[in-house]
Amino acid sequence: MKVNKKFKQILKKIAIALGIAFGLACFFMGTVYFGLWGALPSNKELKELSQYRASDIYDINNELIGKFYIENRQPIPLDSIPQHVLDAVIATEDARFYEHNGIDTSSLFRVVIKSILLQDKSAGGGSTLTQQLAKNLFKRKELSIFTLPVAKCKEIFIAKRIESIYEKDRILELYLNSAPFSGNTNGIESASRKIFNKPAQKLTTSEGATLIGTLKATTYYNPYRYPERSTKRRNVVLQQMYKYNYLTEAALIKFQQDSLVTDFARFDEQNGLAPYFREKLRQRMLIWCKENTNLLKQPNLYTSGLKIYTTLDKKMQEYAEAATREHLQKLQGQFEGEYGSKKPWGQKTDLFKNKLKTTNAYIKLKEKGYTEAVILDSLRIKRKMNVSSFGKQRKVRFSTMDSLEFYLKSLNTGTLAVAADGAIKTWVGGVDFENFKYDHIQSRRQVGSTFKPILYAAALESGMQPCDYISAREVAYENLDNWTPSNSGNKDEKYINYSIKEALTQSINTVSVKIIETTGIPKVIALSKKLNITSKLPEVPSLALGTAELSVLEMAGAYTAFINESKASIPYYLVKIENAQGKVLEKFDPPTPSKEAFSKTTRQQMLVMMQNVVNNGTAKRLRANYLLKNQLAGKTGTTQSNKDAWFVGVTPTLVTVTWVGHDDHRIGFKSTRVGQGANAALPITAKLLQKMNSDKRFDTITKARFPIPSKEVLASLDCPPTKRDGFLKRLFTNPDKKKTKNFNGKKN
Repeated sequence: MKVNKKFKQILKKIAIALGIAFGLACFFMGTVYFGLWGALPSNKELKELSQYRASDIYDINNELIGKFYIENRQPIPLDSIPQHVLDAVIATEDARFYEHNGIDTSSLFRVVIKSILLQDKSAGGGSTLTQQLAKNLFKRKELSIFTLPVAKCKEIFIAKRIESIYEKDRILELYLNSAPFSGNTNGIESASRKIFNKPAQKLTTSEGATLIGTLKATTYYNPYRYPERSTKRRNVVLQQMYKYNYLTEAALIKFQQDSLVTDFARFDEQNGLAPYFREKLRQRMLIWCKENTNLLKQPNLYTSGLKIYTTLDKKMQEYAEAATREHLQKLQGQFEGEYGSKKPWGQKTDLFKNKLKTTNAYIKLKEKGYTEAVILDSLRIKRKMNVSSFGKQRKVRFSTMDSLEFYLKSLNTGTLAVAADGAIKTWVGGVDFENFKYDHIQSRRQVGSTFKPILYAAALESGMQPCDYISAREVAYENLDNWTPSNSGNKDEKYINYSIKEALTQSINTVSVKIIETTGIPKVIALSKKLNITSKLPEVPSLALGTAELSVLEMAGAYTAFINESKASIPYYLVKIENAQGKVLEKFDPPTPSKEAFSKTTRQQMLVMMQNVVNNGTAKRLRANYLLKNQLAGKTGTTQSNKDAWFVGVTPTLVTVTWVGHDDHRIGFKSTRVGQGANAALPITAKLLQKMNSDKRFDTITKARFPIPSKEVLASLDCPPTKRDGFLKRLFTNPDKKKTKNFNGKKN
């Protein structure tokens, strides 16, 4: 009797405890329901669910090349999602989805015990798809130890409301368009395009199961980073599909044996294709959104799902970036090798010390009042870190100073390809957008001898002829502080006269200065303006040698005049913008080119002369080293002290412009052998054309031919490249006496 009495007392206490617990639980849930932990979304808000949509960037062939987003999401209707994906998500995430009303009671008790009472954050399987949808749409707030219980209660209430408003298929559609997948994506469509580079509609059963498998832990089961884990998880999903009769045993065995093949597409702003171009486009689109508030309720580049169509060619861009990486990796080795231990970026140099003082790490320590010695000691401490070089990441043990030196030595580039009408086809603004944000397509650097075709075109327009001969002898210009232009190399040219054609072919500086003197600086500047060069040009004789600081973009536009009926195109990249439903919001016509900058005769003469540069002159490596047989014209350029290397390539339908150098003007190539445009810049165009030649999609560019010049033009170019001074002139000329005169070309 005493035992029974004691047992009844225990039961009574347990009942009281459970009652209190139940009461507290009800009270707690009541506080959640009535908004003490934050308001629940109303039925009206749930009826107007608006999911953020990423804005997509397309190339000229409607290929996706990037996105702008807060969350990488691209909603699609349920009928665009394969049935096997729907089967996989139900079998794996919520087998009783079509039976419950938003809450699966038996699973809920498991979650209460494991997640809430035991604080086991890894517990899973209790939430229904509807609850998960609630979590995806309404993010959890940090509430210390109450975060999880409050969130779970909220999701229960929201799930019940969602179930009362939407049909099951609509809930499933909302879930698959909002669920977080691997690769920092939200929604099955974005995940499919990023992991497998295809729309969700084209996913195979094993690919669909792979993506659904990542829902359990998007990072841990990332197919790109951890393919073995992902494969095992995929097989679990397939097993679940078999368990619930969505797959036959034969299909299960077949799909589990499939190898996992990803085609990872990077769309984030730091990485992926054309990051410099996408940043330029982003800035332009932000302005467009502000200017077009009447077109959309609230136009937002990151959430409105805009479709932005551009002139870029995805495959050509891929080739351009690959060509840049391949060449610069080799060039970087040459660049560093020539300097050896006397590298100007070394830690003992003033340049390095000054750069160090501008780093955030140095500034923060300085602000804390540490002495210089303590700061330097701190910045010498080595730790594990990742560094990137030409698209490749590697783990190293570097100090802050080591890291600075590593990036300080890096060469950089800007390379652009523009069609005759100005449509930009490739845009490579640098070697590494993550670490070098500055876009060299728009930066201004001295252009060297790539300016000479503009000078020579002005000379031909002013009456000079390709077969006029000009002495290559050096001249000291007395009214210019005895400035004495010279030519590269050690060739004895005291008695040599170059035809204008050959002077351009071999890039003869002494002749070019005499040409600008005869033509007149004002006429050269006037022609430059006709070619849409807007940067201020120095009104000095050295303009003939390319001392003007221009951008890659300006040079590309100017050179299009040689393949666009003498009219300089204005480079452009926007075609049209659509809203998320495909309605055209704005179309962009190609900018109207300027009027003819020079005559047809001049254009034909210049094209032949620039073809001769490629066939016999400073750009002949295109033929000799790279074995290119395309019809090509072009011009190399190298600035003083080998600071800048340039090459402009001209095909019948495309202009490519490449600059290579160092971000810091104080660091140049040690020798002309390595730093000249023919070695440092030209190979990028050469490698790009090699890749395009092997791709039939570009036959219209690579197999195009220049128009045949008129007989009169061909006759005007038919002359020996050089002439030697006659006997009497040589007899009465002292080769060791420097010729002096005043420069008289400023007012012509």
